[in-house]
Amino acid sequence: MSVVNAGEVEIVNVKAEKQRAGWVFNVTLKHGDTGWDHYADAWRVVTEDGKELGTRTLYHPHVDEQPFTRSLGDVTIPADVSAVYIEAHDKVHGWSKQRYRVKIR
Repeated sequence: MSVVNAGEVEIVNVKAEKQRAGWVFNVTLKHGDTGWDHYADAWRVVTEDGKELGTRTLYHPHVDEQPFTRSLGDVTIPADVSAVYIEAHDKVHGWSKQRYRVKIR
């Protein structure tokens, strides 16, 4: 698969759970990782206006593990925020245009 064919990373599913120390997000991504030059390398939790609340860095390609799920815990969400958005990143295309809305309250 060439770098061009890998396309942007897709957010497949998100599960959020409130815990004592904040929120835990389990995010499932799908991307045609081709190796170290082109792979999904991060996802983040942001407010509607783009304020970053937490980022999960992905340190290696997932060529043979698609789709895959990774977690991020201890995310603090302000009391006046009723929904957050998940955004995903890959090394070639940057932050994808897709935003996955997660209702919190």
